[in-house]
Amino acid sequence: MYTPPMFKQDRAASLAFAQERGFGTICAWNGARPVASLLPFYLNHAGDGTPQALFHVARHNPLLKFADGATPWLLAVNGPDAYVSADWYVSPDQVPTWLYQSVHLTGTVRVLSDDELAVQIDTLSAKFENWLLPKKPWTSAKMTPARLEVMKKAIVGLVMTVEEVEGSFKLNQHKSEADYAAVAGALEQRPDTGSQQIADLMRKARPEAFAGETDELERNVP
Repeated sequence: MYTPPMFKQDRAASLAFAQERGFGTICAWNGARPVASLLPFYLNHAGDGTPQALFHVARHNPLLKFADGATPWLLAVNGPDAYVSADWYVSPDQVPTWLYQSVHLTGTVRVLSDDELAVQIDTLSAKFENWLLPKKPWTSAKMTPARLEVMKKAIVGLVMTVEEVEGSFKLNQHKSEADYAAVAGALEQRPDTGSQQIADLMRKARPEAFAGETDELERNVP
C-alpha cells in the first residue's frame, strides 16, 4: 500500500479499524492474474500474539487452491470515502482529491479443521448479530443438526496469519485549519453517507480546527 507519512496509521489503530469494519476483499495471485472475493471476517490472535483473520468461502471458490500456508494473500478493508472539490478550500490553487480509510492485511492462509470451522461460524455470526441488539442474536443452534451439516459442507473455513499490517487514513491532515474545517463543513452538507462519515471523522481527529464555530455561536447567543 502506498502510504504518505501524514496518513499512515500505526499497527494497533489499523487492526482495530479492520476488526470493527469486519468486511473486506480477500485476494491472491494465481500466477497469471489476481483472484478475489468479498467476505466478512473477524480478527483473533494466535498463542504467540500474532494477529489472525478468520473467514470462510464457498467450497468451489478458486481461492482455495492457494490456501497452502505458503502463498501470500491480501485482505483489503475499506471504510467510508468521499470526493472533495477544489472549490471547497479557502486557500487558492487547490486540486480535487478523495478522502478515505483503508487497511491492508497480508499473510499466508491455511484451511480450518471441522472443529475450528464450527467455532468460526458461531464467532462470526455473533460479531454481526451484536450489531442488531436488542434483537435476540441468531445462533447456529437454531438450525436442525442435519441442515447445519449440509451448510457447513458447502463452505471451507480459512485463517490468515497476518504478517504485515498497513493503514492509510487520508483525512486532509496536511491542510491548514481553515481549509480542513471548510472541507469538513462542505462534506457535512452532502446527502451521501460516505461524505457525512468522513466529515465526522475529520471533526473527531482535529477538533481544534472547529473552535471558531463555538466562538461564533457564543457571540451570537443573546
